[in-house]
Amino acid sequence: MNLRAIDLNLLVVLDALLDEAHVSRAAQRISLSQPATSSALERCRHLFKDPLLVRSAGLMKLTPKAQALRAPVKQALQGVVSVFEAPAFDLKALSQNVRVGLADALLVGLLVPLHKKLQKTAPNLSISYLPWHSASDELRRLEQGELDLAVSVIPAVGGNFRRIELLHEHYVVAMRKRHPAAAAFSLDAWLAYPHVVVSSRGDTRGALDEALLPSGRARRVSVVVPSFLAVMPLLESTDYIALLPSRCILPAHRSKLAVFEPPLKVEGFSLHLAWHQRRDADPAVQHVAQLLRQVISAL
Repeated sequence: MNLRAIDLNLLVVLDALLDEAHVSRAAQRISLSQPATSSALERCRHLFKDPLLVRSAGLMKLTPKAQALRAPVKQALQGVVSVFEAPAFDLKALSQNVRVGLADALLVGLLVPLHKKLQKTAPNLSISYLPWHSASDELRRLEQGELDLAVSVIPAVGGNFRRIELLHEHYVVAMRKRHPAAAAFSLDAWLAYPHVVVSSRGDTRGALDEALLPSGRARRVSVVVPSFLAVMPLLESTDYIALLPSRCILPAHRSKLAVFEPPLKVEGFSLHLAWHQRRDADPAVQHVAQLLRQVISAL
């Protein structure tokens, strides 16, 4: 049977008609007009190829076919109701692996608080963290099912993707505590020393280079690394300087680093959480997404 050709609302009307054996009372019960109820009865008669209700001694009586339909119709309606009133998933019973792509520095900051929450709420869930490459690559991996969630700078997307802004990040300048430029920090002092850039693709240009363009000045990039965590040993032990998102400077690093606001305006960025729409109804993925939102917003 082709369900697309059937108006399932007829089940509601039919249930009332079978209970009441009376068109007017059935119409009143379901708040439908009498003509509309009569029309629905005719459609049901056509659908089931049976008169269903017949007049006998001035009253309407159920045919044998109608009597046989009473229980199945109620079961069908209860099944539909149960779909929309389904109980919440028992998170502690979920056993699934959720794959999340994000940058390593952010991972270090959220790892402990997130998994403390996960152990309490959904102890049988596991999370695999995959290295971040670029926003376009994260979207590709979400599309192809290689990732369940991505934390990145995600451009405005529509259609198959969901995107939530987690926070707005700003940049800071970091160097070792007794760096020569730290005594009288300025734009000149900043540009006088070699810089470290973080790029998974080996790019030597970034937000600072765009900010310097109007002045005609430039910085000297000496090291490009693929990981934010790889920057810290360099900054602590050399005269290199780095422009980093503020949340990449973890408490463990701050005692060894001098941190300044940039001496010229460098645009920050919004950090997003994204997933493919096919994960909308996945309770494990959505629970991890909720925990990520809670933990990252608290960083």
